[in-house]
Amino acid sequence: MLRYFHGISFRSVATTTSFFCLGYATETYFHREKRNTLFSLDTRRSVVPDTKMAIQNQVKTPFQTLFAVPMTCDGCVKSVSDALYSLEGITKVDANLKDQLVAVEGTAAPSAIVSAIESTGRDAILRGSGSSNGAAVCILETYHRNEKGGDSLVPASDPEASTEGSGASDREVRGLARMVQVSPTTTLVDLTIRGVTPGTYAASIREYGDLKLGATSTGPVWAGGSGTTQPRGILGTVQVGQTGRAAVFLDHPFQVWEVIGHAMVVSRQQDGITDAGLENDENTVVGVIARSAGMWDNDKTVCSCSGKTLWEERKDEVRKGMI
Repeated sequence: MLRYFHGISFRSVATTTSFFCLGYATETYFHREKRNTLFSLDTRRSVVPDTKMAIQNQVKTPFQTLFAVPMTCDGCVKSVSDALYSLEGITKVDANLKDQLVAVEGTAAPSAIVSAIESTGRDAILRGSGSSNGAAVCILETYHRNEKGGDSLVPASDPEASTEGSGASDREVRGLARMVQVSPTTTLVDLTIRGVTPGTYAASIREYGDLKLGATSTGPVWAGGSGTTQPRGILGTVQVGQTGRAAVFLDHPFQVWEVIGHAMVVSRQQDGITDAGLENDENTVVGVIARSAGMWDNDKTVCSCSGKTLWEERKDEVRKGMI
């Protein structure tokens, strides 16, 4: 069964998280405070921090992203355009004042683009990226047992999490991963996490998308028919500094369609990372990878579920932790 939330299809069989309008909620996440983030990848990737945005960018293939940005005059257009052209890797910016849209082409991370727009005092919501069927998103949350009873676990964003006695008062969204396929063999992963204990975290795509028991039921690392000793689902490591935040922009050899419906896990745990031995704790974040809108695939400005505009939806999600 597939559900569509403003350009994003979500496999309900893969997770119990039938929550908010995903297309609005996932686009303006954790961007204001990522400039001071420290991170590292595995030993195959060197780390050269960027003073403007602590996101390593090794991407060579340019791609397109589309953002909704509130602009009222030509001065707004110039301000946003100037901020974006100051980013390394940006080759083209097309700001449309009438439609309140900004199209960007280049190799900069979507999260870095949002930060640059926000530096002008404006909000930004990512409306689409890459080609049709070539983009995905994953909201990462901690999972805790539902104290109301039952074996299933309730994610922070689920409506049941806000009910009295659900045991969810200490939970919130902890991360976001955006994926954009830029070639038949390469997909970019723009990963951000926050609110976790400092240390080294491993990021991986899992074999299953079953979140009934949180990270525990996601299975081993996705093998992906690699035919090698290393599963294709191993993304690398992220070093979280004292701020509890980290961000990384990397490329990986898979296609978006291959990982839709699979879970992504970011965890400090050393045991169980490659096999099915993960446990749920406050420093293990997990979500299911869902298809998201490609460039120009999403022209909705009002949520069909709530009747709210995308900016009203954005305010609601900020209150839930989607900063």
